[in-house]
Amino acid sequence: MFTGIVEETGKVEALQKTSSGISLALTASFTAQGLKPGDSLAVNGCCLTVVEIRDNALRFDLLGETWERTNLQFVSRGSLVNLERPLRADGRLDGHFVTGHIDAIGKISLWERAGADHVLEISPPADLMRYIVQKGSIAIDGISLTVADAAEKSFKVWIIPHTYQVTALRERKAGDAVNLETDILGKYVERLLRGK
Repeated sequence: MFTGIVEETGKVEALQKTSSGISLALTASFTAQGLKPGDSLAVNGCCLTVVEIRDNALRFDLLGETWERTNLQFVSRGSLVNLERPLRADGRLDGHFVTGHIDAIGKISLWERAGADHVLEISPPADLMRYIVQKGSIAIDGISLTVADAAEKSFKVWIIPHTYQVTALRERKAGDAVNLETDILGKYVERLLRGK
């Protein structure tokens, strides 16, 4: 379980296909401290298992589904990725409950400055819009954000200067893919109402 409060950005060092899937290597400083093989780390909001650690270099094995469902398929050497360690039982919940299980990839349709802030508009797959509500929570590339406006086919969030500076959003542009995880509460409510 994560909170959507990004601790730092890491840098992708290598991404290659192997006989068993895809290997992702990246460097991190703060979030690498205390990690050991088998631990989880959210990378652009996707919960991955650390399989190898050498100093500040981390390696992960990605499944085909992870590759197809996330924007990790679009990163390359030098790309920045958002990193967050799992929530500790005695930790503070500053964002919202984020599972690290990506629902889908969304496309940035608008990314512009608005005074000191930025406005980010995202077009998700149509079937995801039912879980996105104005003033509700959503994780975009692992960042806990509040939905400012929800239209029929897209939604907007406001990005404050701090979030822009400390996350990989500063590298994004219109047309880019972002990982989306909607609030898990809506999914449970829908399932309960269906009675299945």
